[in-house]
Amino acid sequence: MRKNLDYYMTLPYRLEIIPDTEEGGYAARFPELTGCITCSDTLEGLWANALEAKRLWLEAAVEDGLLTINNKL
Repeated sequence: MRKNLDYYMTLPYRLEIIPDTEEGGYAARFPELTGCITCSDTLEGLWANALEAKRLWLEAAVEDGLLTINNKL
């Protein structure tokens, strides 16, 4: 199977959304992606931020050799 960043982006990582009851807004994290967290004032913004955080986390994991991308055709 040919793996690329899009492959890893489509895997079913669990997204946890945590309301910030003290300051308002929301935080989100992907438990399977250690340290992949983000926040936003709105749920719509949180979704966009979560996707960006996941992509950046996965890109860093590839650069650090934690994930393998097969670029051979």
